[in-house]
Amino acid sequence: MKQKIKIGTRGSALALWQTKWVTAELKKFSPELEVEIEIIKTKGDKILDAPLSKIGDKGLFTKELEQALLSKKIDAAVHSLKDVPTKIPDGLIITAITKREDIRDVFISPNQKNIDFNNLPDNAKIATGSLRRKSQLLNWRNDLQIIDIRGNLNTRFAKLDDSDWHGMILARAGVIRLGFEERISYIIPIDILLPAVGQGALGIEIREDDDFAKQIFNQLNHLETAAACISERALLRRLEGGCQIPIAALGKVENSTLFLKALIGSLDGKTIIRDEISGDLNQAEKLGITLAEKLLVQGGAKILDDIIKSNKPDES
Repeated sequence: MKQKIKIGTRGSALALWQTKWVTAELKKFSPELEVEIEIIKTKGDKILDAPLSKIGDKGLFTKELEQALLSKKIDAAVHSLKDVPTKIPDGLIITAITKREDIRDVFISPNQKNIDFNNLPDNAKIATGSLRRKSQLLNWRNDLQIIDIRGNLNTRFAKLDDSDWHGMILARAGVIRLGFEERISYIIPIDILLPAVGQGALGIEIREDDDFAKQIFNQLNHLETAAACISERALLRRLEGGCQIPIAALGKVENSTLFLKALIGSLDGKTIIRDEISGDLNQAEKLGITLAEKLLVQGGAKILDDIIKSNKPDES
């Protein structure tokens, strides 16, 4: 009898690439496995005319997939880990985190132009859909004009090439995975742009009681990436941050030691609170929480409070 499993995914080109990659990796371990892919549109895929920070951030790209999991319409969901909220529904778990692709962000110039990221003109226009990037970019260069952009990669490239923008910022992992690497003008160092929590890694979500899916997908779990991402996600969970708050973090494992650095930024980029921590990789979650507490004490709590207040509707 053939073994079968159904994987749910968003319909974007990147999501499909990721799911097909997961399928190919599974086949290396279980050649007899029959995999079916189910495309499920999420709220984040349907609303493309508003910034993520304005339409909410709790499961924008995961809720419908999780509902399909709970109803047993699918057996697993493949996510970009950075899209997965730190609190997932009861009965579901992230059973595997895949080996990370490059975590850095990249600068993309408009087609047929070669704009130097380190020598952008005054008041240069840069497109990004991320408050994390916006805060750090404005901290680096407060004259920049940040343009909000949404949509899949093909849409974003088309918008850029038809605009007067000087460039846009994307995650290098997605650019590489979809074969746009030749469009990269500059790889931005992490001292300018620290990445999003979970950036570059895939998370595979299943029902907690599905032992078969657990056994199948655990073969793809990458221990060092998982430890790094667990610490990053623990930090984010403690800060209760999402798309509406500029938070960045990066964990890295070297010789069984986990190094974690993170920041909280104000929306205008004028204030950035940074710190780092290290410890045993088996204490990943504790390290993330400890670093979050340090950031809060150093001024992060005020930043978070100011952002929450600014997002409340005016009652006057």
